[in-house]
Amino acid sequence: MTLLVQKYGGTSVGSIERIQVVAEKVAASAKAGNQLVVVLSAMSGVTNKLLGWAHQVQVEPSVRELDVLLATGEQTTVALLAMALEELGCPARSYTGGQVKILTDGAHTKARIIDIEQDSIRQDLENGKIVVVAGFQGVTETGDITTLGRGGSDTTAVALAAALKADECQIFTDVDGVYTTDPRVVENARRLDYVTFEEMLEMSSLGAKVLQIRSVEFASKYNVPLRVLSSFEEGPGTFIGPEDETMMEMPLISGIAFTSDEAKLSILGVPDIPGMAHKVFGPISAAGIEVDVIVQNIGNDQTNDITFTVQRKDTAKAAKILQTIAKEINAEEVQVDDKVAKLSLVGVGMRSHAGIASRMFETLANESINIQLITTSEIKISIVIEEKYLELAVRALHDAFELGSSGAQTKA
Repeated sequence: MTLLVQKYGGTSVGSIERIQVVAEKVAASAKAGNQLVVVLSAMSGVTNKLLGWAHQVQVEPSVRELDVLLATGEQTTVALLAMALEELGCPARSYTGGQVKILTDGAHTKARIIDIEQDSIRQDLENGKIVVVAGFQGVTETGDITTLGRGGSDTTAVALAAALKADECQIFTDVDGVYTTDPRVVENARRLDYVTFEEMLEMSSLGAKVLQIRSVEFASKYNVPLRVLSSFEEGPGTFIGPEDETMMEMPLISGIAFTSDEAKLSILGVPDIPGMAHKVFGPISAAGIEVDVIVQNIGNDQTNDITFTVQRKDTAKAAKILQTIAKEINAEEVQVDDKVAKLSLVGVGMRSHAGIASRMFETLANESINIQLITTSEIKISIVIEEKYLELAVRALHDAFELGSSGAQTKA
């Protein structure tokens, strides 16, 4: 029998009617001869509602009690789905993360999975039951409930698939796969049949919201075959797996990821002596601010200009820290721009083809779009531009690399 782990997100189980539809889909798969472990998120909007309640009663909620509260969202959906499956004549059993036991560390609200006990799940599967597991949660060695952070249900599903050595982990969501870019921006964006783990990691980290990045890291580490599918319509979805010998025929570019949640900060006239970069980024890191793109320019006057990007929500905090640093090291000036966006071309085809960066820059030049920062890796080119040009840049590059056509390019 084929063992499948299926995960359904919040919109997929957003109402009793939707839960019943999911039950019918799961039941059909079971009747086709598959063994099934189903992982569920809370109903859409429930986690935010619970967070709102917590902040009404405590300004800074206790993280331990917050985890106890937030875990109730998934506990509700797994019980309801198990009931709906039994109503359809399919034996089912629901589990919380603690009942499984999904063992985690003690980092409340952002716990990491250490181990998963499999005996109960395997016994239920052998007895012909559908196992329904609450995503997003686990338990510490001492019995405290923990949660895995936003999007943690994806991680639960992939971790279970890895532990159980499932044939496939299927992520059901409100889109029917991974696209060359956001279809809301580019009308002829194309669903990809296959994406490598490496490409999906880049896309997830660069702004694509289809999969939570930790789940892709887990899948890549344990070689778990992933498939992204729609809860609302039938279709093959997008398969995510390892790079192999067939990659030579892959297109130059698989997709364009982008985010406007960026701010650019520059500290100008930094003395060109050892240790200055640490003096700049040490306090930024200590404040819990994640830095993305970093560029350092060395001038002819024995000073450097250091520019970097952060998430927009951290702009004010980062700017305040940078102003203090500038005074301490006698830098000339701090500049802040919170009207920028980051755009990235991603594709394993970059490894074996030259000229991609040149074509990218030519395309943007033809649209009079100025590039402010550039960073690259083996399979990625990322740029920072003015936010107002973001959608124009995405559409122009999508056309330039023929990502919307059925015959995407394989030659430079």
